[in-house]
Amino acid sequence: MIYFIADTHFSEENIILYENRPFEDVAQMDSILLKRWNQVVHQEDKIYVLGDFGAQDKESFIVNQLKGRKFLVKGNHDTKSNSYYRDCGFEEVYDCPIIFKNFWILSHEPLYVNTNMPYANLFGHVHNSPIIKTYSNQHYCVSVERINYTPISFDEIIAQIKNPNHKE
Repeated sequence: MIYFIADTHFSEENIILYENRPFEDVAQMDSILLKRWNQVVHQEDKIYVLGDFGAQDKESFIVNQLKGRKFLVKGNHDTKSNSYYRDCGFEEVYDCPIIFKNFWILSHEPLYVNTNMPYANLFGHVHNSPIIKTYSNQHYCVSVERINYTPISFDEIIAQIKNPNHKE
């Protein structure tokens, strides 16, 4: 399976306040994020983190507790070198958006796409901002606040886009 998630901000206390996350403290947030990740992702699965992984110099400790083959599309808070993140356990790290399955652009920030373009966009960055819908025919936001703090499978993303009433 292939999964997506963005904006985990592991070990970043301020994100609880900034995004009104339902956690008492960073320890509870990290624990729930880890638990929910490992409940759905299996060791052989691929998971794309679309930026802002977080961890405040605990990246290696956190990454090694998470199941799956992990790929990072860097966000504005992922400021260390690509080799640093690889050393922490990410299989690959990308500075720029990448093309997935010849159609999806994986990015941290939302990109402009329209119905005349041959692409769609999976992204994070906007958290729970009401300015951007969670999904349309050409985009899907995987910020943790929108996906119940749990990685979402690519199959579920496609099912929701094709049938907005679908729930797994």
